Amino acid sequence: MKIKTRAGSVVFENVTKTYGLGAVTAIDNVSFTINPGELVTLLGPSGCGKTTTLRMIAGLEHATKGKILIGGKDVTQLPATDRDVSMVFQSYALFPHMTVLENVAYGLTVTGVAKAEAHEKAEEGLDLVGLAGYGRRLPSELSGGQQQRVAVARALVLEPEVLLLDEPLSNLDAKLRRQVRTEIRELQQKLGLTAVYVTHDQEEALAVSDHIIVMNRAVIAQQGTPRELYEQPASGFIADFIGDANLVGAELVEVEGDMAHIEIGGLRQTLPHRGLGIGPVNVAVRPDAIELSAVNGESRQSSLKGHITHAAYLGNQMQYSVTSDIGDLFVIDPHIDAPIATGDEVRIGFSGRGLAVVPTDE
Repeated sequence: MKIKTRAGSVVFENVTKTYGLGAVTAIDNVSFTINPGELVTLLGPSGCGKTTTLRMIAGLEHATKGKILIGGKDVTQLPATDRDVSMVFQSYALFPHMTVLENVAYGLTVTGVAKAEAHEKAEEGLDLVGLAGYGRRLPSELSGGQQQRVAVARALVLEPEVLLLDEPLSNLDAKLRRQVRTEIRELQQKLGLTAVYVTHDQEEALAVSDHIIVMNRAVIAQQGTPRELYEQPASGFIADFIGDANLVGAELVEVEGDMAHIEIGGLRQTLPHRGLGIGPVNVAVRPDAIELSAVNGESRQSSLKGHITHAAYLGNQMQYSVTSDIGDLFVIDPHIDAPIATGDEVRIGFSGRGLAVVPTDE
């Protein structure tokens, strides 16, 4: 017996969800498509609508307007019990009085699968998540990471069309989060699962996703691959939310084909104009795209200057807060052997990567 995978698509067509007779709009006319076998992350700040969206896929909430399809089937009005999905919860939700094997088999047994068959599948599920031989233990005898893997195994043995993961790593420490997220991603790719993953952790989203849907204020702010969102943010909000960004005012002074000449505090940069015309723009500048040098040192850049207001050593990098004529800047510098002291004056330049033009009207 092998656990089967039946990856299904997920489609939202103009879905709206309101509460309190329309007084509160949690999701506002949202449309997207998740293809079979993709891991797509719903990302955004608290209250943006990502968890409501996940719960609507699961059938735990119902759309006020619009249509939801799973595997091509209209499930908009179907209850959770009639949808071919499984969810991994933030809290693990394991039964403390049951063994690990019984926890994994539970969903099968309540749907009428014979106990022997359910336990055989549960053993396969535990083997998939690297917990073969742990079936007789109680959840309390496992680490947090192991308990989360049990929760994943319990969802997988139901052979869902779509696997839903609701902030599955938020209860783990930072090092364990990195380990378990890698395991989840490798398992999803190995089985060809369709997975929808909710998190507020930008690094986690970048690490595990085929695509990311960034939500803000009940709508989709931008969607795309991790690289597209990081390197081509559609707005200052996206630039700052997907990794840190310094948003600085600039002037687009000349357009040549797809490129534009941008003046940033007296420094000229050539960047893709991304459809923006001549006039004021903002430039999202990644912290590691800013180059600092002593004010009396040689520099290829012009005379844009600043002062270090805070310096912090983080082992593999220095982090600086800098005041300048273009605003307060957050800078990450890999040069740890010759740190710049708080209070020092510095020249400010930009590297070739990590800058993107974004609109000023948000």
